[in-house]
Amino acid sequence: MAATTVLTRRRLMLGTGALVGAAALGLGGCAGYGGFSLVEVVRRLLQLSANRAFDRLLAPGGFWDDQMARLTLPQQLGNRGGALQQLLTGPLFKDRLARVFNEMAERAAYRAAPAVTEAIRGIGVRDALALVRGRPDEATRYLRGEMAGRLIDVMFPEFGNLLHATSDPLVGQALQLATGVDVNGLANDLARQADDAIWRAIGREEAEIRRNPRGTNDPLLERAFGGG
Repeated sequence: MAATTVLTRRRLMLGTGALVGAAALGLGGCAGYGGFSLVEVVRRLLQLSANRAFDRLLAPGGFWDDQMARLTLPQQLGNRGGALQQLLTGPLFKDRLARVFNEMAERAAYRAAPAVTEAIRGIGVRDALALVRGRPDEATRYLRGEMAGRLIDVMFPEFGNLLHATSDPLVGQALQLATGVDVNGLANDLARQADDAIWRAIGREEAEIRRNPRGTNDPLLERAFGGG
């Protein structure tokens, strides 16, 4: 997972580098404020927020160790009765099974990271000034709306593959006991949880950048959010 984290960080940072270059050249037709492009401010804000969020989530234990990102057991398992329900009442089994699903989320989020960067590069901002002056996670909310569930579509097949191919005995035992449970339904539940977790993480990083723009060492963000 460490190698995966480094690779993903490089991919995300490539996205940031492209935006830096575009800002240096100037973008014709973009709304300007104080001598700089507000559209570029929004893109730089989102890219750095995504970089930081995925850097945390893709680290070993990234989802599990973060209370705001941690995935819970899918409802399809929690609502089952019989032998499975008896196993899930045991805290050790339940905790370990949840950890496995959170480890799967790290793999799935690795697939999601490039999709976020691609969306940021191509984002069309209708009112950049409103996004800059908005709520602490205003730009993140906007990007999530523009992507319209794209990350779920990206992560769903990865969760499905991981569930079908898992060698973890706890997951295998749970799926064996969960008679009638649709594995695709489990994958969809996990993908939706991971989607929520990723956007919460990006929004949290955006809020921190707005609070402390000097900490970014990015002159454009410092100027836009009062750090310079």
